[in-house]
Amino acid sequence: MGKTLFDKVWDSHVIEKIDDGPDVLFIDKHFIHEVTSPVAFVGLKNRNLKVMYPERTFATADHNTPTTNQHLPIKDRLSAMQVKTLEKNCNEHGIDFWGLGHKKNGIVHVIGPENGITQPGLTIVCGDSHTSTHGAFGAIAFGIGTSEVEMVLSTQCIMQQKPKSMRINVTGELDKGVTPKDVALYIISKLSTSGATGYFVEYAGNVFNQMSMEGRMTVCNLSIEMGARGGMIAPDQKTFDYVKGREFAPVGADWESVIEFWKNLPSDKGAIFDKEFHFDGKDIEPMITFGTNPGMGMSILKDIPKYNSKTGQEETYKKSLDYMAYKEGETMIGKQIDFVFLGSCTNGRIEDFRAFSEIVKGKKKAKNVVAWLVPGSHKVEKAIKDEGILKILNEAGFELREPGCSACLAMNDDKVPPGKYAVSTSNRNFEGRQGPGSRTLLASPIVAAAAAITGKVTDPRTLF
Repeated sequence: MGKTLFDKVWDSHVIEKIDDGPDVLFIDKHFIHEVTSPVAFVGLKNRNLKVMYPERTFATADHNTPTTNQHLPIKDRLSAMQVKTLEKNCNEHGIDFWGLGHKKNGIVHVIGPENGITQPGLTIVCGDSHTSTHGAFGAIAFGIGTSEVEMVLSTQCIMQQKPKSMRINVTGELDKGVTPKDVALYIISKLSTSGATGYFVEYAGNVFNQMSMEGRMTVCNLSIEMGARGGMIAPDQKTFDYVKGREFAPVGADWESVIEFWKNLPSDKGAIFDKEFHFDGKDIEPMITFGTNPGMGMSILKDIPKYNSKTGQEETYKKSLDYMAYKEGETMIGKQIDFVFLGSCTNGRIEDFRAFSEIVKGKKKAKNVVAWLVPGSHKVEKAIKDEGILKILNEAGFELREPGCSACLAMNDDKVPPGKYAVSTSNRNFEGRQGPGSRTLLASPIVAAAAAITGKVTDPRTLF
């Protein structure tokens, strides 16, 4: 029987199988940040342990860092303490730390791929839900809890039950204006936020084959929002070209050797998955969410659906709409918005800023809109300037902020005020996710751009 991509990577990293229990899995690369690591390091200290392989661990400050005036001390005392603590812990254990001002600083799931740390066939973990991003390279990547962070730091292993496997096939052609973000939101709307619970997902079909690596990262990033343990896309020539030449990528004979290994990773013909779904790309339109979880998404042209049993409990559904101050049957087109956020580990890469700038070029930002445009790293920031994108943004009335997680979550200064609506390119629209009482509409970079220009929910295809 043929093996899946997931099986190949997982099985090759199992150190020990425990009867009727979890597998002991070796972890190739471990990313840490300032929020979920401090307690783990305290645990090491209390047990008089050291980090086993500091060269396999990479640290950055991103979650609660400011996105303006990063050359100044962090004002928030807790945030400043967390960043300082991370730096101290890294120095004590010989871990590379890319703090504020460092040329490699940025969002953890952006800097991993762009520095060539993320590679096919690896196991990658981080104390962060959206570690699944790295699965775009054909790696097994998933988020872990603080106690597990301590486990990986001290042993380079983790104990995990092997998840079941799921393949999601999307074939056909996407219409103009339909982005990887729309593909992901469409899938989640069909499967629900729990539809992939207990599974590791492989995305297959020509729609994913044709995506850029940045688009694949967006899709895998959102895997967690349908309950999946992680998401993967088989590596191909596009993957190899992306990784080649980056700082931490293999070189010379090591590169030639690893390429042969990578080419054998895709799922074998005849590989059996525990569950499989098929979708047609032509059915996907620009998407937007209307509720308080990523599964409450729909075509931007449709009306807010009435409750049905597939949506979940009726009380919860109506509570969600009440929070958003929306009603069943209302159209989303034309709804007024207050904030636009372009950034996060979902859509903070250079490709996202290129797409945004194409929509706003030659136009002006709506006066009623506050826009936060936040690159995912200093390398993205530099590319925005080098490619002339910053000039386009400035002429349209936008300002570029400094790298960080920003308004993805209310852990820094970039918070949406109570009752205000934000079209956001991030990954979660939970109640208060972007600030207490804030209302979030998840969308692609070009839907966000259209909203920023018009001041309301707008089909971006009308602005091409």
